[in-house]
Order: sequence, then C-alpha cells, then structure tokens
Amino acid sequence: MDGGDSPGQGTVTCGTWIRRPENKHLVVVGKTTPSSLEIFSFDPETTSLSASPKAKYEFEEGVIPVTISVHPNGEELVCSTSAGDCKLFELSDKEDKIKLTAKEQIPLQGIGLQKCLAFSVDGTRFSTGGADGCLRIFEWPSMRIILDERRAHKSFQDMDFSLDSEFLASTSTDGSARIWNTSDGTPITTLTRNSDEKIELCRFSKDGTKPFLFCSVQRGDKPLTVVWDISTWKKVGHKRLLRKPASIMSISLDGKYLALGTKDGDICVVEVNNMEVRHRSKRLHLGSDIESLGFCPTERVVLTTSKEWGAMVTKLTVPAEWKEWQLYLLLLGMFLASLVAFYIFFENSDSFWNFPLPNNQAARPIIEPFLGDPQSDQHIWDHVDL
Repeated sequence: MDGGDSPGQGTVTCGTWIRRPENKHLVVVGKTTPSSLEIFSFDPETTSLSASPKAKYEFEEGVIPVTISVHPNGEELVCSTSAGDCKLFELSDKEDKIKLTAKEQIPLQGIGLQKCLAFSVDGTRFSTGGADGCLRIFEWPSMRIILDERRAHKSFQDMDFSLDSEFLASTSTDGSARIWNTSDGTPITTLTRNSDEKIELCRFSKDGTKPFLFCSVQRGDKPLTVVWDISTWKKVGHKRLLRKPASIMSISLDGKYLALGTKDGDICVVEVNNMEVRHRSKRLHLGSDIESLGFCPTERVVLTTSKEWGAMVTKLTVPAEWKEWQLYLLLLGMFLASLVAFYIFFENSDSFWNFPLPNNQAARPIIEPFLGDPQSDQHIWDHVDL
C-alpha cells in the first residue's frame, strides 16, 4: 500500500522510531490483542520493517499502550498506558540480539492517563501532559521535578521541546497553546489567536537557523499551518497546506521537512525552507485518523500508524540529497577537470615566451634576458610592446 508495510497482527495504538548506531534504526510499536510493545528492525534498501518482532514486552491483561517517547540516545523509552501509569524500558542490543527490559520509575507510576510524552532534544528533560490537564517536567535521569502544574490545560493535545531544550510548547483540547521555560517551569506566554481559531498541534523548527514554532490551526472550517517567531512569540505567517483537519504533526531531525497527517488517512510533507509541499500520500490510512507520524532519523522515510491499518513505512518522493562522500567525489572531479583543462589550454595556446624572433637571431635560454648578455647590444624585451 503505497510503500507501506504492516507488521504482525493486532490493533496498533502507537509507534515511533528508535535511533541506533550505524543507521541500524528500529521501530517500536504499541499493540493490543495481546497488549504489548514490539520492536521491529528497518531495512532502508527495501523500505520495510522486519516480518516478525525482534523483541517483545507483554503488558498485564487490560493494560493498553497509549503513546511512546524515545530518549535521544536510543537506549531508553517511556510508554504511557491506559492504566494511568508510565512505564520505563531499557533497550539493549548485543550481538544483534535485542532485549526490552521494564524498569521501575516511581515518579511515573499512578500519575493518570498521559496523552503526551516528550524528551528534550538534548535528553536532559522529560515531560508528560495528562488527560486531566496536568503538566509535569522532570530532569532526566534524576527525575527531579521541575514543574507539576495541575491546571496547565483543560486536557492535553500536543507538546514539543525547542531545539535548544529551553522551551516547551503545549496545546490543549480547548484550542489554547502555552509556552513554558524548561529550566524552572515558569509560563512564558500564551499564544495569541482569534476567537474562531483553535491551535491544535505544535512543532519547533529544528534546523538551527529559523527560530520558529509551527502550529496547526483550525480557523472555522479551514485548516491552516501558522508560524510564530520564538524570539517575540508573534505570528509571522500562515499557509493552507491541507484541505482536511490535521490529526498529527512531525518534523525531521535535521529540520528540513515538516509532515502533517489528516483525520482520514492522508499525509503531506513540506519543505520548511519555502513551505512548499514536496510529497503527498492520499488515502494512505483510508478513512482512519493517523495517530503516529515520525521521520526516520537518517532516511527520507516516515512511519505512520492508525488503529485500522496498523503501522506503515513510506518512502518520500522528495529531492535527493547529496551524501558526504558524493560531495568529496564531486570536488575531486572538479579539481581533476580543471587540471586537464589547464593542460589543454597550455598546449594549444601561444606561450608568452615563444613569441617570434628575427631570422638572424637564435632563441636563447629564458634566463638570459633577465640577467642580460654583455656580448650583445640587442635585448629580448625589445620585441615586446610594453
């Protein structure tokens, strides 16, 4: 299905990428029947996931995984469950054998249903957003509480850390959005919006040059993507990228592409530099909300999940990018081509030193005109019109 791959059986509730060394990335998927977390390997050559899981953890009966966040080191992940707990897992990968081990993390137990989980880009912060509107920000891995705000929102919808991990953006089911300082948990601002606007999803720019916050905004019946400048928290523009409401938003690790998934199964991928759509997949999850959407850490591939269609990986039809070795090869080729061109020019053009001499004068070594010849009144420079 449009480059998709749906692993295993059971209803998929969530999924995301796990970044691993040497580009041996993995995918973790939360499933029901039986309720479990499953780890699949990813093959970039075939753009597919392994047919069977490489590791598996089964929850207690009736406990369903809700959402997953993976630490940037790729060795730890947190999964929120329908039972109102968040479970910490450690991932070990030795001799191609993958093991998923549950670890006790008391501050994450019994905190209620968490709709949003997020690690900061530098891995020093971890945040949870609850169905009850409570926002918690922890230091990682010490789990020291930075913020425990019971009335942050009516109920959480989305959240994201800035590239420098200084800010946290969060959105509510009532259409509001707030910005928080992650060092001390103080609220910085509430994003401005019109009376007919609902801010739903949020992602910070990640390319290190454009200090922006991207949000999906529903203005009446029109879905818009709106951009805020994070130095002033003022709107700088908006664009209509979709004809349908968005259900999920994601941004690539290098910040070059922004992706949106719709509530009836479409995705579009936008080049951030000019906000132009570079890829569309219509009816990828036909008639279903896309509930998870994430970019592969190194390939132009996205992972999507929905309850009806499961997990799929899709190769993006975006412009090919130069690899580092290709750039070096190009520079070497240009250098060699310039040497060949110089040699051809030299061989087929008159040398300055080979200008015609009178018939009665023999050519002399080049060094003599510089030093002069005491035996002659004629100087070679006399033949050059200076």
